[in-house]
Amino acid sequence: MRACRLVGRSRATHHRQAAPKPRMHGPWPKAQHPAELSPAERAEILSVLNRQDYANLSPTQVYVRELDEGRYWCSQRTMYRVLADAKMGGERRRQATHPTKVIPELMATKPCEVWSWDITKMRGPAKGIWYHAYVVLDIFSRYVVGWRIERIEDGQLAADLVQEIVAETGGNPPGYLHADGGAAMTSKALASMLVDMDITRSHSRAHTSNDNPFSEAQFKTMKYTSDYPERFDSVNEARTWMEGFTAYYNHEHRHSGIGYHTPASVHYGTAEDVREQRQHTLDRAYGAHPERFVRRPAAPPLPLKAAINDPAKRAAPSVHLQQPLRLI
Repeated sequence: MRACRLVGRSRATHHRQAAPKPRMHGPWPKAQHPAELSPAERAEILSVLNRQDYANLSPTQVYVRELDEGRYWCSQRTMYRVLADAKMGGERRRQATHPTKVIPELMATKPCEVWSWDITKMRGPAKGIWYHAYVVLDIFSRYVVGWRIERIEDGQLAADLVQEIVAETGGNPPGYLHADGGAAMTSKALASMLVDMDITRSHSRAHTSNDNPFSEAQFKTMKYTSDYPERFDSVNEARTWMEGFTAYYNHEHRHSGIGYHTPASVHYGTAEDVREQRQHTLDRAYGAHPERFVRRPAAPPLPLKAAINDPAKRAAPSVHLQQPLRLI
């Protein structure tokens, strides 16, 4: 009997090993709740939420308005879930798209190729009273080619100023006139005048002061001058002060960006003679006492170009060299 039981058990074990039951591997199908919406119903609810007259409304607003029309689609919470599943939980209205702001890239290799201009405020005799200084300068020489001070900021005044400057320079307009995006800079009066004079206008990007660096630097030099008053008693006083400062800035101020020459010297082509004079003086000093110099002195070079957002600098990759660790 014992042998028979062993034999029977062995046969059963062999049978199980020979024909195992098939196993099911996931994923297991999700059981659908009786109250769950079908894909067709969800698509219909989504189309209702995205209707043109509902696109700017919240799902709660859509829910009650549909109830007022005698239609019930689902609960308010389900509407939110349908939008979330469709990744439309945010803004459903058509959004305005604006073109990417073009970075202004201007290059000048000599005077009267690119002018830059801007308007700065000057404090008047009392709080809330301001005078507006319109200043136009050549970016290559940093020479202030023209200015005016008025009680208001106006595009027609700016157009008249540019037209007067071109007439005083013998009818030789620049190729480009750069400014920021203020109301006077983008006015129709100035734009039409620039078209008539065949001057290409250029504008800075919004909230990007680096797009107009030359005018910003000139205003900083102006307002940090030692005799710049806290307030001006009248617009005539502001004009008188500006006239004296402009003469100093153009003919006496040695500008670091142009080899420490005056803007007038670079603008009118005498800077090369001045540099040679400086070099002769340095050569004499070196010849008299060479032991006082580490190397032969050289006068600062003249500028070769002036650029607003120089494309060569913007395209150059920044290389960071890792310095070896030195143990002391």
